[in-house]
Amino acid sequence: MSMIFEKSFERSLDALVARFSDASMKGATVEAWLFGDLQSRKAAEAKLQALGVKAKLHSAYKPLVHFFLEDVDCSNLKHISIAYPAHEACAPNRFLLETYPLSKLVGDAEVDFKPSGKQDFTYQVTLTDKNGTVTQHAVFAPNRIHQDAVGETLLSPTGWLKVTHQGTTTSERFETDFEQLFHAGIAAAANHAWGDTEPYFEELNIAVSLPITDQKLTHAEEAISLTEALHEDFYFALLEVFQKKSGRPLGDRGLQPGQIVPEIIYADAAPSIRITARALSTKDSTGESQTLAIAQAPLFAAQIAQELEHIGGEAFEAKSRSGRSVLGRYIKGTDEPMIISGGQHANETTGVVGALRAAHELKSRKGAHFTISPQENPDGYELHRRLCADNPKHMHHAARYTAMGDDLEYRSGEKLWEKAIRTQAEALTGAKLHVNLHGYPSHEWTRPLSGYIPRGFGMWTLPKGFFLIVRHHSDWAQQSEELVDHVTRHLSAIDGLVEYNNAQIALFEKHAGETGFRIINGFPCLIGVDDRHTVPLTLITEYPDETIYGEDFIRGHTAQMETVLSAYEALQKLSAKWYIA
Repeated sequence: MSMIFEKSFERSLDALVARFSDASMKGATVEAWLFGDLQSRKAAEAKLQALGVKAKLHSAYKPLVHFFLEDVDCSNLKHISIAYPAHEACAPNRFLLETYPLSKLVGDAEVDFKPSGKQDFTYQVTLTDKNGTVTQHAVFAPNRIHQDAVGETLLSPTGWLKVTHQGTTTSERFETDFEQLFHAGIAAAANHAWGDTEPYFEELNIAVSLPITDQKLTHAEEAISLTEALHEDFYFALLEVFQKKSGRPLGDRGLQPGQIVPEIIYADAAPSIRITARALSTKDSTGESQTLAIAQAPLFAAQIAQELEHIGGEAFEAKSRSGRSVLGRYIKGTDEPMIISGGQHANETTGVVGALRAAHELKSRKGAHFTISPQENPDGYELHRRLCADNPKHMHHAARYTAMGDDLEYRSGEKLWEKAIRTQAEALTGAKLHVNLHGYPSHEWTRPLSGYIPRGFGMWTLPKGFFLIVRHHSDWAQQSEELVDHVTRHLSAIDGLVEYNNAQIALFEKHAGETGFRIINGFPCLIGVDDRHTVPLTLITEYPDETIYGEDFIRGHTAQMETVLSAYEALQKLSAKWYIA
């Protein structure tokens, strides 16, 4: 293990209390915006009050949502009108996005949003109670324009301090401990001498402790989690640093820096960071097997291997960077063949179970003909389990890509590693349809210190139901339409699934605007030409499963299974029409 950077930071709350503890500050009024939980902010307020300083300490993260959670009694409200600001340095809907999921947190009050037309970083709020009383409020959302580590100009939430003392008021930005830690960590990694050859390391570990607790919200899987937000910011910011270092464009998924692992945990102590380069983990976690049809959590690797043994057929495999096996099975029959895969992005876990359940069903059919590789990214899969030990409900995008640091689908060259499982499946079957099971966050995804909206992933910020993506060769457009129609008609018969979609889409549109999707038989769909793939038709599922458990997990892998079975049925029924040899 090699030490790269280590530092602790004074808590901003402690610094504020110390700053105003001087007797000369007695009688001052302090209003501050910080990255911290309510309990810690209230404790600091009480300390300042005891010193004779009137204090109100706000959250700098999602300040409008916190205003309603902390300062408004919603039980007697009839209507809420919110005018949100905008700024030329961010997306037009950015400040609207930051209100999510407010409309589900205010009881039966009606909520409407409109742009204020101003760039003042202030929400104008009008509250009407059930007696008709109207009150007006201005909710400040401090932001700053800055350049990030790769030279991009961003507008990001920041700390702020407003002090009134002896007739004088000052109002200015101040850099919080949360911001200091992040920027110091990114700079340390960016300035380290990594050499010029990818991968630059095996595992780059960013161990951070924060004295900030998660706050579960009353809607679905939503929570206020600055530990999760910092994980996301560190992971993608470091990918961007290495993309720039390699000369690649931002967002390039072929980058192979190594495995970047932010481990962000709660600790009741000063914020701290420790960055090390270490060897890859090669040990698989172990635990009890689950009954597949009612599995309530991701499977252990050993059970995935056992399920494939029970499915039978011809075994084939590839290897990951760590030496783990990527397992596949080929069931040879007389039907038109289909490729089934899951786990390309290893923190998307319902597809693994859904693929296995579908394969068990298909293998019993006369003429069954398919391959299955249910977990294509075993290194990421084990990392996901490791990260979930501390934060089981977080989305953990550090587990998304392989231990090489790339998205396996975008890998090219002679050494394919995990991707070789797909080339083998294609060679074995000659299939014209690949069903590739994926997921996406079950709750809001943000990067608060890098512009709030995750760069390159703006369409994924909020859940919007179970949706499908079809990528097809340019001369397979009609086949793709017929496939989607067949599959969505089948899925629409699943009890509650369309209603689930409708509820998430309505909330998305309330807080983000139009989805940009076509709705086909109740399911959001994206259909487009992509000639990169050997297989002319690729059906990609996207279930909001990062990270869900229990009955929610069962519903997720059931939807994945039913998609596979329906696509297989469509392939058999429509193959002659599609001119498949």
